[in-house]
Amino acid sequence: MTATPPARSDAERARDAAAALARLRPGVVDEAARVLEPSDAVGFVARLDLWFADLHAPLAALYTEPDALAERLVHLALRAAAQRPADLRAVDRRREIDPHWFQHQRMVGYVAYTDRFAGTLGELPGRLDHLAELGVTYVHLMPLLRPREGANDGGYAVADYRAVDPRVGTMDDLSALAAALRARDMSLCVDLVLNHTAREHPWAQGWLADDPRYDGFYLAFPDRTLPDAFEETVVDVFPDQAPGSFTHVPGTGWVWTTFFDYQWDLDYGNPAVLTAMTDTILWLANRGVEIFRMDAVPFMGKRLGTPCINQPEVHDIVQAMHAAVKLAAPATVFKAEAIVAPDELVAYLGAHDRYRPECELAYHNQLMVMLWSSLATKDARLAVQSLRRLRPIPGETSWATYVRCHDDIGWAVGDVDARAVGYDPHLHRDFLNAFYAGEFPLSFARGARFGENPATGDARISGSAAALCGISDARERGDAHALELGVRRLVLLHAVAFAWGGVPLLYMGDELAQGNDTAYVDDPALAADNRWMHRPYFDDAAAAHRHDPATVEGRVFGWMRALAQARASQQALHAAGESAVLEVDSPHVLAWWRRHPRSGNFVGMVNMAEHPVTVDAHVLDGLGALETVLSSDGPLLVQDGRLVVPGLGFVWLAEP
Repeated sequence: MTATPPARSDAERARDAAAALARLRPGVVDEAARVLEPSDAVGFVARLDLWFADLHAPLAALYTEPDALAERLVHLALRAAAQRPADLRAVDRRREIDPHWFQHQRMVGYVAYTDRFAGTLGELPGRLDHLAELGVTYVHLMPLLRPREGANDGGYAVADYRAVDPRVGTMDDLSALAAALRARDMSLCVDLVLNHTAREHPWAQGWLADDPRYDGFYLAFPDRTLPDAFEETVVDVFPDQAPGSFTHVPGTGWVWTTFFDYQWDLDYGNPAVLTAMTDTILWLANRGVEIFRMDAVPFMGKRLGTPCINQPEVHDIVQAMHAAVKLAAPATVFKAEAIVAPDELVAYLGAHDRYRPECELAYHNQLMVMLWSSLATKDARLAVQSLRRLRPIPGETSWATYVRCHDDIGWAVGDVDARAVGYDPHLHRDFLNAFYAGEFPLSFARGARFGENPATGDARISGSAAALCGISDARERGDAHALELGVRRLVLLHAVAFAWGGVPLLYMGDELAQGNDTAYVDDPALAADNRWMHRPYFDDAAAAHRHDPATVEGRVFGWMRALAQARASQQALHAAGESAVLEVDSPHVLAWWRRHPRSGNFVGMVNMAEHPVTVDAHVLDGLGALETVLSSDGPLLVQDGRLVVPGLGFVWLAEP
């Protein structure tokens, strides 16, 4: 960890950036003219003028020699621009005309493990018809860069950023897949682990060997003095599997290992680390990656006396990377994997005391948590309280809204919000763990506790969406009524994710109501991590029924298609639109409003209870002549001045 530079005012940093650009620009203009086609050279210089201040300012906050580092990154970007394939330069030009392409209401994401979805990268194009039926426009393939052999945290212990896991293919296969996706107007998203590498990574091995190129790449301490001081406040991510945040490496000292002992934390106090990672992003972007899921970003900043999450330098690091990448590959966007407290979440979209572009997308973890909480309690009041209090995000960014992902569910329930609706925060989180682990009386869920902390009793939840919604339990018991309720819960959750405003993400198998995969326990490499229960292999037999409405698979698949099609027709669901959580007079109903400057009003409502409820129709006053766009149970009924929302039902209303 290097010393931070002296604090300077925004005005001083702006002047510094302008002066640095004036010195740098003539040389860049000359070099661009030598290495790029004339039109591309003009474009690069225009982007330099646009983005340089956003590159220089965070560097000045992080490092003592920002001018030299900015120059290095600009030339790195120029080299990447010169190497960028022609078809990707064409995508760049389209995206510069439409820079908010990822906010369009036609956007739908699909998240899958390559091997579990298709086998290999080469075989994956055979699944694209399936994705096209669902209206998918971007495909997020879970960690596929080459991991270390053996235990690798589900692929997040990367041994080589420039190679693909040989079990699924090669980097050439990945580039070919990216081209096949582009031909279908689909974008490729991959994971990039920023906080750490595997200890087998060439950077780590060079650091251990005292190679001067990798000097200071990782964080290590000669004795336990500082590690003990840090661990007074640092967050323990895997207390049951990997307690502590430091690992002793003979001959080196105590290496910072936030996650597992084989994942070594990079030291972003060293500008060479930021340079190396930016170069990596540019290299992968030139292979066709358009969306980077920036993994573990909250952990990159280390400060004594803090939890070492969400520190200010984290945002400076990502902002600098973002600006550098925009110089060479403007088609590229970042998605923040920041599963943090609600009050800290929006900062990853650039929403600080002043706006500077950072990540275009971020997971709406709070929405996901509130949906599951509401299903368990049959009460939407906590969701209304929490979501209304969440700070708005910049108009140039978007939420990624989702029901389920590859990870466990951590109960990010804010203490302030819980107490505001009469809940004890600790007891409510305990209830949610017990409910979704199937331990609570009358629970319909069949999940399992994950990451239980024996000291505090805290835990998270594993389980597929179908298992957590009650579909798996109902199928096992042959209970047709319970199965109907489970399907309705699954559809209701996705009806919110598809219409909240943002980019909805479908997790592989949820479109077919796939249950838990218990076979993971037979694999010694996976058996200790029950998250693999909700990472199943794609069920071809289930997919064969996707067009049969008499089957659960057909019903759920049909609803996912209907949600995507109806969403694409509603301009109010463009991510740049206005939104608000509506207050209604039923505790069971979550209602929200959307509007885009070029469209009318849109209202969504869901009922978390299993019985019909009513809300005062005056909630729609002033919103125009709303009509039903899509509903779980046909047109919305009105009785005695009250709207009738069916049990576990949803309705989308919009102005014609």
